[in-house]
Amino acid sequence: MNMALARLLLSAAYPLLAHAASAAHDPRLAALALLDIVLILLVVPLGQRRAWAWLTVAVSALVLWFAQKTVPLPVALLLPPVLFPWLVAWFFARTLREGRVPLISRIVAGLEDCKPADLAPPLKTYTRNLTRLWAVVLTGIGLANCVLGVIAVPDGLLVRLGYAPIVTVPQIVWSWFANLLDYGVAGLLMVVEYIVRIRLFPDRPYKTLSEFIRRLTALGPAFWRDVIR
Repeated sequence: MNMALARLLLSAAYPLLAHAASAAHDPRLAALALLDIVLILLVVPLGQRRAWAWLTVAVSALVLWFAQKTVPLPVALLLPPVLFPWLVAWFFARTLREGRVPLISRIVAGLEDCKPADLAPPLKTYTRNLTRLWAVVLTGIGLANCVLGVIAVPDGLLVRLGYAPIVTVPQIVWSWFANLLDYGVAGLLMVVEYIVRIRLFPDRPYKTLSEFIRRLTALGPAFWRDVIR
């Protein structure tokens, strides 16, 4: 199986597993969701049949299997919906520093096969502001997940520390937001932004959403590795 496709499928499986584990308060499903994260991180070396990667997965599976009987693994599921959006937000925000090229400016330059400096001034401004918007939105998503995770019951952080939150939300509410609705918010922002962009810049070479996605995919792994660095 293509490693990009494998990572996509594993990434799609995580929120479903995490939501099921939180809804059922099932430590076995929580262990499986956490193991899924390990697989997502190691999918490339696993595909390359690196012995250390397979050993890491085996050890992780063994540790999680025994941990589910002694450690409240559902509590660990509070962390990814906070840390992952903040990590991605940091990737956007760090490119807004003086002397750096905004992340989306680099991507659009790649789509148009030119250098970021050669983008039209209105497009430069738009892509910089869009990079800032994504950094703010993702930071907000992570913050919302953090607050809900602190006051959730019965597996929220305050409850686990022995404190009674003044305001509470059911665990299932936190899970719906953190594991499922977050992706809807991000997806909606992408669709709305795309509609706004084709209206503001109708002369862009990608006229349809499918063409836009095809061009993004065609940029290739080397381009994306460089962008991440």
